[in-house]
Amino acid sequence: MKKGQRTEQTKESQQMQHSQSWQNSQNPQHSHQVDQLRAKQHVQKTGQLQAMLEQKPLSLIVSLPGNDLALARAAREEGADALKVHFNVGHRASGNHFGSLDEYTEVFRAIRSEFAGPFGVVPSGSIEGTRREDVERLADLGFDFYSIYAHHLPSFMLQDFGVESTFAINNEYDVSLVASAVHFGFTALEASIVPGKEYGTPLSFADVLRYRQLVLQAGVPVLVPSQRKLVPEDVPVLHHSGIKAIMLGAMVTGKTEDELRRAVSSFRNAIDRLTGRDGS
Repeated sequence: MKKGQRTEQTKESQQMQHSQSWQNSQNPQHSHQVDQLRAKQHVQKTGQLQAMLEQKPLSLIVSLPGNDLALARAAREEGADALKVHFNVGHRASGNHFGSLDEYTEVFRAIRSEFAGPFGVVPSGSIEGTRREDVERLADLGFDFYSIYAHHLPSFMLQDFGVESTFAINNEYDVSLVASAVHFGFTALEASIVPGKEYGTPLSFADVLRYRQLVLQAGVPVLVPSQRKLVPEDVPVLHHSGIKAIMLGAMVTGKTEDELRRAVSSFRNAIDRLTGRDGS
């Protein structure tokens, strides 16, 4: 990491700590309640996703194009740091529709039994389709975190279900609102900000500026999904923008095992060349 980057990140950290200290000083009782809640969550949750994002300068997450053990194995073997699956949702990029949780219980357990890294899930593609009974099962199935659009996330999911929480925003969100996420204990923000009609087009500097803006405002780590047709050459600039993870989805991985292996391997190599295989 360059000296200028360290200085900038130190300033950002100091600003964030100052902001949190100021908020706590305005309401000490509330601060104590929040600290107690976070302590409770820390005990109950695995903390795997948070630990990964804190320890690695840039992580590689693979959002599987299908709930398939062979695809999960391929992603793991080619160097994925974390995996994400889906249920009860239509996936725009892959064109897939994922059915109910019951349809995938066994494959989710099988993936979990072979993969030790952070394991996440998208539990719904609508607020009406997000079911409490499904969310209550996630921890027992071995999931470490869930990922869902903020406008698909019902208020009951702000309770502690024993899994870490991440949320996504699209291109229509007021970016200034994302700073509030840390108040509710979210682990990360997924910057799904590319308009649907532009999926599969190259990464531009305009995208990078928006990602950088989110990094500076969010107060939580920012993850970038491959809505653009990302290529390994994009890795250094994404890292320089301050994002903490690249999330490869069907737009880059394709749908077959061979395609996925090639994509994951190429991004793994690009990240390793930039940061070192041990993430240092």
